[in-house]
Amino acid sequence: MLNSVHLSSVKRSGMALARPRHGIAAIAAAGILLSALPVALIAQEGPQRESGDTVARPKKKDAKPAEDTEQPKIPSKLGKKAERQDAGPGAPTFRSDALTVNVDVAVLDNRGRFIPGIPAGNFKIYEDGVPQKVTASSTGDTPITLAMVIEFSGRFQRYWSTGWIETLNATYGFLETLKPEDQVAVVAFDMRTTILSDFSNNRMDTREALARLRIPGFSESNVYDALTEIADRMSEIEGRKAIFYIGSGMDTFSKITLDQTRRKLQTAGVPVYVLGTLQSLREYLDARGAMGPIAQLDFLQADNQMRTFAKETGGQAWFPRFLGEYPNIFRSLNEALRNTYMLTYSPTNTARDGKFRKIKVELVSPTGEALKITDEKGKPMKYTVIAKTGYTAPREVE
Repeated sequence: MLNSVHLSSVKRSGMALARPRHGIAAIAAAGILLSALPVALIAQEGPQRESGDTVARPKKKDAKPAEDTEQPKIPSKLGKKAERQDAGPGAPTFRSDALTVNVDVAVLDNRGRFIPGIPAGNFKIYEDGVPQKVTASSTGDTPITLAMVIEFSGRFQRYWSTGWIETLNATYGFLETLKPEDQVAVVAFDMRTTILSDFSNNRMDTREALARLRIPGFSESNVYDALTEIADRMSEIEGRKAIFYIGSGMDTFSKITLDQTRRKLQTAGVPVYVLGTLQSLREYLDARGAMGPIAQLDFLQADNQMRTFAKETGGQAWFPRFLGEYPNIFRSLNEALRNTYMLTYSPTNTARDGKFRKIKVELVSPTGEALKITDEKGKPMKYTVIAKTGYTAPREVE
């Protein structure tokens, strides 16, 4: 028996500057204008980057070659193949070919609720169509490490616009659903990616970071660059980790292509969860003929790309039309992050060729047939198995 878990116009005060009658009044008025000018300029720059922000691992930089010294090098047999000396036929050789693959699997019912209590023996993993043996399995309500990647550009998040309101409602609303032990980082992007706060369970740090999301900077939205950069930084984090993307999904000026983004996200192994914004605004404009066919295709393509990122990394995507849908989305996201089945297997293909390998996860009965799951009333119910679609094998290290 399974248990279910139930979550304008703004007018300024009409102040007119009259011509000052005295010199002191003129000086005071000029001082007020000059003091307000830096504030206006700073506000147009968007959220500012703090020094020392890392999000788990600094971005790799091109290392400068070390300067040669006059000291003689220590002899070593661990050089390149061409420089190695033959140790003889009787000498032992050591090589590590051990490779393990971790797969986070979520099993959801037809209402999107997590189904607990499935034994590890009912999971069947295929790699490139070849069955694999599950060597380890774990589950449970564990703390999560999550990066909120927020689209915040002058294109869709102008001050007091619909996109601005939706974005802030989603970020602050989701923050309230987290547990005290959860680690959260806040990242905003437009033309550039800005780390507003690093991973922390101090909610004051997170709220201070979100408070800087008021006036956007550039009008570009480089979603490909932002997602791949943060996924690369989080790739070496152990335990439950994920990216929660909030935005329209529209990419305007990224340095990499869609295919490159897909490969990078699959290689990083960080699940991407998506909350698409501007859905209600799009329907409103479309109903009144204010959105042309090109704009409609652009938004539909953006939605499909976000669904692809989520599916291929083992995450999920939601596209709510109303703010009232947010509580159920946040509940589903928390269940997916905390109650995922963590499966581990050693692939039978031990080749280190750097190629992409497809993964498929199924639920089977002891007889090899598809597993049947029943609800509290004993009726069979439909379920969905969510897992990443594959990984990139490591390359041979010379």
